[in-house]
Amino acid sequence: MTGNILWPYLIAPSAHGSDRQCAVQAAGHRITFADGSTVLDGDSGLWNANLGYGNPVIADAIGEATREASYLGAFRFENSYARGAATDLLAVADTENYARVLFSSGGGVANDAAMKLVRQYHALDGHPERNLIVALRGSFHGLTFGGFALTGEELGQRVYGVDQRLIRHINPNDIGELRDLIQRIGRQVAALVVEPVLGTGTIPLGADYIEELLRLRDRSGFLLVADEVATGFGRTGSFFASHTWPGRPDVLITSKGLTNGTMPASAVIFSHQVAEIFTRHDAILTHAETQGGTAVSCAAIRATINEMQRLDAVVSGRRVADRLAARIDELVDQHPLVNHSTGQGCFRTLHLRGPGGHRLAPPGVAWLVGRIRDEGAIVHPGPSGIQLVPALTWTDAETDELMACVQTGLNALTAVAARH
Repeated sequence: MTGNILWPYLIAPSAHGSDRQCAVQAAGHRITFADGSTVLDGDSGLWNANLGYGNPVIADAIGEATREASYLGAFRFENSYARGAATDLLAVADTENYARVLFSSGGGVANDAAMKLVRQYHALDGHPERNLIVALRGSFHGLTFGGFALTGEELGQRVYGVDQRLIRHINPNDIGELRDLIQRIGRQVAALVVEPVLGTGTIPLGADYIEELLRLRDRSGFLLVADEVATGFGRTGSFFASHTWPGRPDVLITSKGLTNGTMPASAVIFSHQVAEIFTRHDAILTHAETQGGTAVSCAAIRATINEMQRLDAVVSGRRVADRLAARIDELVDQHPLVNHSTGQGCFRTLHLRGPGGHRLAPPGVAWLVGRIRDEGAIVHPGPSGIQLVPALTWTDAETDELMACVQTGLNALTAVAARH
């Protein structure tokens, strides 16, 4: 144990200072901790190290930019690194639909920027009454005040004074509720913000629901925002999850895999239609960040995109996903504690039963995550279950290793339940 000086995120003060929680090195797909343990990372960092740790091409690009450009930002200036990163990002996003890129420093603040963007778009277009933004219950859009307002989980927004007066939430995949909301207040809606796969519980949006979102968007006039902070960069089987939709969103938000987790960076990518309104009015979007669009972060973005292509990471991720799915199906069929699974690609959740058949409670989830860690793998806690988020570059042996650790942990939980 060390002195409890650092305040880490989302850990109770009683657990601060533990060497078991203090990482000291990461290489490939494994992390070494201060207590001497080295474990397989079944969480890809925080769902962002899609290519694993220590990629030398990305590291060299960051080092070169640090030496040659130090701090060159995008606050009342441009820089050549940001121009190049924007060009590369549009190329993988879809240049036919998207026209401009606004760089940011994280997923939550990118959601903040997108909320400003869609409201100002409608005001410039002569519809200032369109100021409501709709998100989905169970969604997660960050913990900055704007993103926190959008987030569809109860995480203490009232305690923190988060203003949700211009936010509405509806249930995911409920077409009837979606139609009813647009019928009642559609003319006030600036945008509908969705995660293609809800990060909390990894719940994919159904094809019928997506088709209805696009149809109502085209008919009603609100903008459709795809929050692909988690699902982008190959996580769910295509470069962006919305690439499989029958139509493109108006705004696409990306982060996490954007720099392979190496730098704080995100991007708001918006369509020709949205860009044209701002260009026509020569309007300034009042959003700026000290660390948004810096030379170093944009060098990381360019190198990550190049490495995604060189490694054929999207195809590799599909291979990992297929093996993961097969092993998950075995657990669903055979293990008494596994209720069902959800998710897509390398973004999956095992939903679990506790003793007596009820949903596994948070203390049980925490115990299981700890036990799987004891067996040699990191997994992410989810609602009544655990999330499995491997890198796109895993070997079959690593996938099997993760699932063996999970099964051993589940067996231990079964034994504990039997004793009680």
